[in-house]
Amino acid sequence: MSWLQALVLGLVQGLTEFLPISSSAHLRITSTLFFGNDAGASFTAVIQLGTEVAVLIYFAKDIGRFISAWFRGLFSAEARKEKDYKLAWYVIIGSVPISVLGYLFKDEIRTSARNLWITATMLVVFGLLLGLADHLAKQQRDELRMKDAIGMGLAQALALIPGVSRSGGTLTAGLFLGLTREAAARYSFLLAIPAVFGAGLFSIPDVLERTGGAGEASIPQMIVATIISFVVGYATIAWLLKYVSKHSYSVFVWYRLMLGLVLMGLLSMGLLQPI
Repeated sequence: MSWLQALVLGLVQGLTEFLPISSSAHLRITSTLFFGNDAGASFTAVIQLGTEVAVLIYFAKDIGRFISAWFRGLFSAEARKEKDYKLAWYVIIGSVPISVLGYLFKDEIRTSARNLWITATMLVVFGLLLGLADHLAKQQRDELRMKDAIGMGLAQALALIPGVSRSGGTLTAGLFLGLTREAAARYSFLLAIPAVFGAGLFSIPDVLERTGGAGEASIPQMIVATIISFVVGYATIAWLLKYVSKHSYSVFVWYRLMLGLVLMGLLSMGLLQPI
């Protein structure tokens, strides 16, 4: 991997991780279209650690409250009534589907699921679903319930397929379940922490195992790309929370549809290879 590729992919990761447009799809497309190789699922998982550190810092006070409430609730019946205790459990429960499926299908995720035809299809299909949810959902609730944790957790698991979008899937599910855009976005950020950190740490041994293959990043390149994704990702969180409080997701829906259709066109003309 060239240094330019590492820098560009770190920037792309930071810009797209929290937007409902699929960061894994953008990394896959950018790497293949402009650099002629696939940086790989392990590279993607590791540089996502940068964006999740951004979440930890941005929501540090909230996360501290949740952890404190969770431990208090283990020993106090009164503490179990607190909203923060319940939300801590919602994050844990919502993280189970992607953890289990990610482990069971880790080989497919790194190989056949990265077919660009699948990526293009998922961009279009889940773009339409996001648009439908954004248009039809009632958006009446700010407070999460157990059904929200389960529904959004299952939606997050679909993001193991590039093109679905982890944030896009969880936001779509949250809107269909009746949450406001901002409430769904905040829970989506928190829900990502265990899953993405787990995937990133699990993939570190793979990227440390040097094979000399095309697109393979060096350790310094991996570190720099992760730092870039952290800095850009932190700024993206603040922007998105402000944006969704006043706007719909329509701009992201149209972007997904156009990107998916353009990608299908490039594949059909043979200008891009699916694998």
